[in-house]
Amino acid sequence: MNIAELKEDLISYSKTIGIDKIGFTTASTFDGLRNRLVKQQELNYQSGFEEPDIEKRVNPSLLLDRPQSIISIALAYPTKMSKRVTSKKGERRGIFCRASWGEDYHYVLKDRLNKLEAYLQEKVPDVQLKSMVDTGELSDRAVAERAGIGWSGKNCSIITPEFGSYVYLGETITNIPFETDEPMEDRCGSCNKCIDACPTGALVQGGQLDAKRCIAFLTQTKGFLAEEFRVELGNRIYGCDTCQTVCPENKGKDFHFHKEMEPEPEVVKPLLKPILHLSNREFKDKFGSLSGSWRGKKPIQRNAIIALAHFKDETAIEDLTILLTSDPRPVIRGTAAWSLGKIGGDGAKTALQHAIDMEQDEEVRVEITKGLQLIEE
Repeated sequence: MNIAELKEDLISYSKTIGIDKIGFTTASTFDGLRNRLVKQQELNYQSGFEEPDIEKRVNPSLLLDRPQSIISIALAYPTKMSKRVTSKKGERRGIFCRASWGEDYHYVLKDRLNKLEAYLQEKVPDVQLKSMVDTGELSDRAVAERAGIGWSGKNCSIITPEFGSYVYLGETITNIPFETDEPMEDRCGSCNKCIDACPTGALVQGGQLDAKRCIAFLTQTKGFLAEEFRVELGNRIYGCDTCQTVCPENKGKDFHFHKEMEPEPEVVKPLLKPILHLSNREFKDKFGSLSGSWRGKKPIQRNAIIALAHFKDETAIEDLTILLTSDPRPVIRGTAAWSLGKIGGDGAKTALQHAIDMEQDEEVRVEITKGLQLIEE
């Protein structure tokens, strides 16, 4: 078997199945990453969604017997909708981040990786392979950086010259010793726009993220959001694009290569008030195909409530009052109380005054009190 020819064949094949960029690197340990992960752990900057075993994140030999190389792939996703929907008084809308537009990217990437695996198995019947997309053990970004897909930006995203940072990443570990590609030179230079623009200061410095302060993480949590984060959420109901949209490398980048990734405007920029009353089945029917639905409806509904406060949408007072008095979930009742306080007005005040007499949950009572104080301010 001529491995150089196989690599060229695989690169050519990858283009026919909808892979926008492919790179190759060694299967050696990611020693620099190990040090960074230990530091992140010590600082309590990790989100908790990561693989907890740091060695599995940095050592491919723990995932595949005697690995020789790793194949990294990137798929570019759209940044603009073909049909524009607008938010207006009485019909305010939330927004899912661009990485959650279209079909759940985990399935899209797995489809491409499965095709690569099948191709290699046909060419090399005894090949060993292990593929993964960000829920796997390895760091997609560390693999992509070493494989020359792009450089690791100060916003903690892989930035490619062709597509900016608007790419999904995945990888396949293999026992085939492919020749490796050269890593790319860091082009961020002295630019700090992403750090300066981060709404919550989650970007501590270039390349270092306090995940627990990142809006992308916070929108996925299920408990009460701290008030300092609520006021920064805006109308985001899942994820955050700020550190990408301000990046000069992303200016003008918008690619529509993959049908599965095309956004449905009414789904990714949905009306907020209807979200508040969705059943589990209705939520799954409307949002279930998005990667942003993975935590269920509760975080999305909580975030929609906060977004209505951001807009000070007086037309939502009745909807929020129903949640405050009837919803079985304390987080939803309490967040509705805070939102009513932010919106203000006699109707909101009356709803809060009635609710505090009935409410038994102490956390919710605190939020009702906060809401009343906001109205008085």
